[in-house]
Amino acid sequence: MYRTNGAATGGANLPSLRSHNTALVLDLLRTAGPDGISRLELAERTGLTPQAVSKITARLRAEGLAAEAGRRASTGGKPRTVLRLVPEAGHAIGVHLDRDELRAVLVDLDGTVTAQRRIPLDLGAGSDAVVDAVVRETGRLLADGETGRLLADGAEGAAREPDGTRGPRTADGTAGARAAAGPEDAWPSEGSDGPQGAHPGDVRTLLGVGVALPGPLDHDRGVLHRVTGFPEWDGFPLRDALARRLGVPVVVDKDTNAAALGLAVGGERGSFAYLHLSTGLGAGLVLGGTVHRGARTGAGEFGHQVVQLDGPPCPCGNRGCVEALCLAAIDHGDLPGAARVLGVGAANLAALLDIDRVLLGGRTVAGAPEVFVRGVAAVLDDRARREGATDGTVPVTLAPAGARAVAEGAAQLLLAPLFGRANG
Repeated sequence: MYRTNGAATGGANLPSLRSHNTALVLDLLRTAGPDGISRLELAERTGLTPQAVSKITARLRAEGLAAEAGRRASTGGKPRTVLRLVPEAGHAIGVHLDRDELRAVLVDLDGTVTAQRRIPLDLGAGSDAVVDAVVRETGRLLADGETGRLLADGAEGAAREPDGTRGPRTADGTAGARAAAGPEDAWPSEGSDGPQGAHPGDVRTLLGVGVALPGPLDHDRGVLHRVTGFPEWDGFPLRDALARRLGVPVVVDKDTNAAALGLAVGGERGSFAYLHLSTGLGAGLVLGGTVHRGARTGAGEFGHQVVQLDGPPCPCGNRGCVEALCLAAIDHGDLPGAARVLGVGAANLAALLDIDRVLLGGRTVAGAPEVFVRGVAAVLDDRARREGATDGTVPVTLAPAGARAVAEGAAQLLLAPLFGRANG
């Protein structure tokens, strides 16, 4: 059950969504888009009987998740009714906790972002401060979604601070210092009207909140381990702490895994690696169309492979890690050098896993996309030539969604299971 200003409501937690067959139908409705799909086509593509499809779609229509999208000419008999997904029937919030900022998005069932927020955040400020910030910003995000406010990606950071510098802004354009507001601005308490006096109506269709942040962590239990550079988080039950405060389901995963899931659900096929370079460096792996988290959900610690034994120290305790070398090059303004180091790590990964392609993302990559794509691709090309590869090199491209990739992927931690796509 979900809570609206302290009161329980059925929301979108519908029993039919737990059905595997229903998930198959919902996924086909989602991929069909606004043009829709007929019951006959649903039966053909799922292998279900027409009677079973009719029962499922009748439930989905009764619950507001599906609607008619018109009629389509038939080869014989009366025209077929076409059905479509109703995107606004459910929502999820995706939160990306980076080491120095919080980015959150509100998305509908179709994955479309309907509102977003971005504020500065110190991940080392302690669990209480970080949890308070997540609770506060999700409440404000729902209020923004209620009023239909959506900023173009990056617009939050376009305004100038009072001292003339550029810096992150909140979704309403006020300075990021608002993030220091007290807990009284948090999620609406019983009897209140919500953050800043707005009633967050979208909470009635809120499926939950997905949170993505640097690892390592235990995805199954939602417990953090020794986050690189922030050992004080070791053992903190972030999922349960947020679920208690928010009153909705919460899923926690690594930032790179969340982004990889979002890419897979969004249409990326086969096996690929998503490399995320921002305040740190990590990888999300999709192997055979499925997100690979590993037996202990620790896969993808890409940034901490050692490539220079006598290299600079890394916060993880090793020396010469790809992450340490990349960040050192960036600190010296040597972006092509950072791209080459990233390419070395990517080439090792491609050789180890024989992946189809490499996708690059993160704020640092977004700041100089051509430099990083060209630099990483050059290393992979050189490796392929030296090894005599006959089928070409592994292609390198930018990941779609840009700086929002992790936050949007975090929302898919809640949405994807509804469509039978929990792992991509």
